Amino acid sequence: MARYGQYCPITRSLELLGDRWTLLIVRDLLVGAERFNELARGLPGLSRGLLSKRLDHLVRAGLVAHVDGRYLPTQAGEELRGVVFGLAEWGSRWAFGEPRADELDATVLLWWIRGGMDATAFGDRERTVVHVRFRSGARRQYWLVVSRGDVSLCFTDPGFDVDLRLEGDLDALYQVWEGRMEYGAAVRDRRLVVTGPTDLVRALPRSFRFSPVAPFVRQAMASLAR
Repeated sequence: MARYGQYCPITRSLELLGDRWTLLIVRDLLVGAERFNELARGLPGLSRGLLSKRLDHLVRAGLVAHVDGRYLPTQAGEELRGVVFGLAEWGSRWAFGEPRADELDATVLLWWIRGGMDATAFGDRERTVVHVRFRSGARRQYWLVVSRGDVSLCFTDPGFDVDLRLEGDLDALYQVWEGRMEYGAAVRDRRLVVTGPTDLVRALPRSFRFSPVAPFVRQAMASLAR
């Protein structure tokens, strides 16, 4: 833990939270990740060893409780919600723009989408399989198996009939998920192409809960348009 040698609540806060990856771990805990593997999947640039070290630090600092294999924000951790999403609001206005190539990881995006899908949008169907295919990138194909109570992300064909096919540009789907581009606009411009039965095609955008930062990004985009 870095020490700044200044008696100030801001420096004390930075001593707890200023190390690389720490606030992103807190972000993921606040939006529902609880297990070590969940956190690791959502932060692939972070080694498992360093993730373990950062979590131990947060537990010792009283920001996170480790209970039965789950990492849960304490009251102190929950009260960081305003700080984390305050950064989201500020960043949406002053630091967010076109995505850079090094920020586009298809697996991370599909992992986020998997965690934010509402199966009820597809009605009473037992299972809906979405085949996602990107036009470029190291890994181009994924399958989302959406059932009530669970959404699975598969890297190989799970063997079920495909109900929907989503093909498009990775940067476009990222911007839709983050609220920087409207889903309808991406479809009209054929940045995203969805094929399948009409009722399922219409249900797909309703199944997306979108990123928790999307409201801030949309608000920032609307203010720029005025």
